[in-house]
Amino acid sequence: MTTVIASRPRRPGNRRPAWEEKATPVGQVLKGLVLLALVLAVLFPLWAVVVTSLASRQTIDAAGGMVVVPREFDPSAYFTIFNGGQISRAVWISTLVTAGGTAVSLVLTVLAAYGLSRPGSVAHRPLLFLFLLTFLIYPGLVPSYLVVTSLGLKDSLWSLILPTAISAFNLVVVRAFFMNVPSELLDSARIDGAGEWYILTRIVLPLSKAVVAVVGLFYAVGYWNAYFNSVLYIDTSDKWPIQRVLQTYILAGQSPSVTGAPVNIPGVTAYPPTLAVKMAVVVVTVVPAVIVYPFVQRHFTKGVITGAVKG
Repeated sequence: MTTVIASRPRRPGNRRPAWEEKATPVGQVLKGLVLLALVLAVLFPLWAVVVTSLASRQTIDAAGGMVVVPREFDPSAYFTIFNGGQISRAVWISTLVTAGGTAVSLVLTVLAAYGLSRPGSVAHRPLLFLFLLTFLIYPGLVPSYLVVTSLGLKDSLWSLILPTAISAFNLVVVRAFFMNVPSELLDSARIDGAGEWYILTRIVLPLSKAVVAVVGLFYAVGYWNAYFNSVLYIDTSDKWPIQRVLQTYILAGQSPSVTGAPVNIPGVTAYPPTLAVKMAVVVVTVVPAVIVYPFVQRHFTKGVITGAVKG
């Protein structure tokens, strides 16, 4: 019996798929224009915010609002918000919550992911099922509020950290990375007498810098940008993070409350315009993420694709 293997039908003219074709000069120009338009769409609002935050009262009055073309340089808005008052305090609280929350989340996520990545761990499947169940079922706002208040976390900075301490998505990503660590390497360490803590800290974590850096960035950005938990759980305005202050000033239309001493620097306005102060607060909320991202960018691609479905 002769087996006939059907040959793959050839494309007319032996042409390659469209995504493998070399771009024509017109296509390259169009791609460049589209990319340029996207970049401008992102950078133009940021440019307007930064320029407005550094504009003088006369420039803002002449522009009738947001300033696009800089004329006079006046950093009084930044001196004002960091000269004391609610904004300076909010920046400090957001920094504290971000640093502490990221540390707590990374420790809990790494420990849970390592335990769930070991097939022989206690209650491996039930615990993994409970974590994955949070993808499908969310307890709701009222139960979460009742749990936080019953634990005595109301009006405490811990209410901004503990309710979101572990992300199920980040846990699955870190667990998938840990499962890709060669089991022969771990077995050889156990033969030499190494315990699980030694294996985690000296072998697994050094090999997992990429995913830990990316997950840490996700947690840090999440804590820095979060404001809804502060709306629910923080009653004292002195404990508001910067995002809550930004939400109050920008969306609610309230004027910034700056209680520090007047700025007394040559060439700097003592009382800057309200719009400049608002835009300065926006810049302050964005700058930390922009500063941190370049340090983890080289790990970003490797960390994000970890755990992806492979075909």
